[in-house]
Amino acid sequence: MKWFFTLASIVVLFDQFTKKLAVMLLREKGSIPIIGDWLKLTYAENNGIAFGVEFAPQMVMILLVGSISLFIVLYVVKSGNRNTLFLLPFALIFGGGIGNLIDRLTIGRVIDFIHFDLFQGFVMGSWVALWPIFNIADSAITIGACMLILLHGRIFPEHAPSSSESHVR
Repeated sequence: MKWFFTLASIVVLFDQFTKKLAVMLLREKGSIPIIGDWLKLTYAENNGIAFGVEFAPQMVMILLVGSISLFIVLYVVKSGNRNTLFLLPFALIFGGGIGNLIDRLTIGRVIDFIHFDLFQGFVMGSWVALWPIFNIADSAITIGACMLILLHGRIFPEHAPSSSESHVR
């Protein structure tokens, strides 16, 4: 369990550190290209959730993210599973959620700065940017969620279909 909280704390600390750097270095400057227009550091503030979608007032968002974070900790503790492959995705999701929750509680929105953009331009007369600006916390949540999906059978072996179930006639 110590490993779970250590990794989650590292995610939170790295997320908050990089956001402080973004405020110091990017807020006034706006954007710094790293690899052309494809990868750049761009300061942005986001009131929504994934992909900037705003679906609820900030207080609802705070309660929602706080509740999900609490649920994750309770689930991990109650499960009794101390396998690294089980703890890793939940620690990433929990740490990322707390990192963004800190922003919501302290400044009322989330600071984003990693701008990975495969395409920007007009499609059928509308301006389209293919990928939103994000941060370390968002990355940790996404990686953790992808791990849960892709490695589900290894993370939750008791829920994986057995060989006899998969050969039902």
